[in-house]
Amino acid sequence: MTRDFIHINDFIVLVEEGNSDTVEVDACRFEEPLIAVAFYGSGNVNLMVNYGKNKKEFKHTKGLTLSFYANEHVEFVHTISPEKPLECIVIATAIRNLDKLPNEEGEIFIEMLQELVNPKGHYVEGPNFFMTPEMEHIVDAIFSNQYEGKTKMMFLRSQITSLLSHFFGQLALMQERISKPKYRDQLNQVREILLSRLDNPPSLAELSRQIGLNTTKLKREFKEVFGVPIFKYLQNERLSSAHKLISQKKATVQEAAWQVGYDSLSSFSNAFAKKYGYRPSQIK
Repeated sequence: MTRDFIHINDFIVLVEEGNSDTVEVDACRFEEPLIAVAFYGSGNVNLMVNYGKNKKEFKHTKGLTLSFYANEHVEFVHTISPEKPLECIVIATAIRNLDKLPNEEGEIFIEMLQELVNPKGHYVEGPNFFMTPEMEHIVDAIFSNQYEGKTKMMFLRSQITSLLSHFFGQLALMQERISKPKYRDQLNQVREILLSRLDNPPSLAELSRQIGLNTTKLKREFKEVFGVPIFKYLQNERLSSAHKLISQKKATVQEAAWQVGYDSLSSFSNAFAKKYGYRPSQIK
């Protein structure tokens, strides 16, 4: 388990990463009340939030963005296992520092996260959603960066700013949408099906039958919620999983391609290069 604290302007940035050959439980608390946004990478670790007699559990965190207010009485518990390593970036600031944030960032927090700026409990949950492919790419870049010293700080500063910009941009879009709540569970079900069957995904017609939405509505509502068409989302997840397998030396390029559903190595390599800017054989 590694836990790095980085101070950027008046933000505290916590970068957590953990792998284990066995099931391990890691708990942490904040030393003072903070407003925070957490971004979960591809590890898909389990999260339990304990506050007073209340609990909130997140069983599927891969790609999750979670905003919240928490004070020192709130405990965050991650359960790490071989299949579910921890990758989490938390960007936090104290309420008293909102007026000090540069570039009117404090005003954005106050305007768009009012329930967190004026908390009515030890733990207050704000908006949460699954990241866009662009946000996932930034998170992946942070965990795979090889910079050191001042160069690393410069890189992290730019990535954290970009990540917050995407977060508030998506929040603005969400607030503009009039989403039908009954579709949300169905669309999350589609996402779960795709993630569990990366190597052999169902057809659009099969997905439609499983969740009870016609194909036209399914395509439209999925793109509205997740920002990309269904099978573009699937491709991004395949390539992200393959990158992880190769970079952690858990599979060769050929094996990774097969495990995420690519029959053609050249098609896999071309798609990979288009997404990451380099071929899978170039991963160090």
